[in-house]
Amino acid sequence: MAGRRSSLGFLGMFGRSGDLRQLDDALRGADLHPALVPEGVKLTLVNLMKDRWPDEPPPGTYASVAQLCSYCIAGPETFEQANGHERTLGAERRIEAALEAGDSLDAQIVLMTLHAKLINPEVVDRYGLSAE
Repeated sequence: MAGRRSSLGFLGMFGRSGDLRQLDDALRGADLHPALVPEGVKLTLVNLMKDRWPDEPPPGTYASVAQLCSYCIAGPETFEQANGHERTLGAERRIEAALEAGDSLDAQIVLMTLHAKLINPEVVDRYGLSAE
């Protein structure tokens, strides 16, 4: 079986792949404009999902990934203003669980935003994150 392929497009001749379009839509849904996330980061996110789900991710996965990414980039206050208290608590619980688990999809998302230097300093301080 051939794996899913991600494509950024080229000179307007070839369109973006469906997975990147879905991620862009999910980022907008989490109140993070996709232009604020470098294409390499978005490719990494969809590849992390492909590693976990080679065929297709379960429904809601793009929204879930986008929410955690948005929390990490926007920070708690901005994220809560746009997404509400419940989603903020959910993102915070996911980060805490990711730190305990060590190697999970959520941990990889947090680590990727940290390495890409996109993560909000308040998130770094709150959870004692470091890239070593």
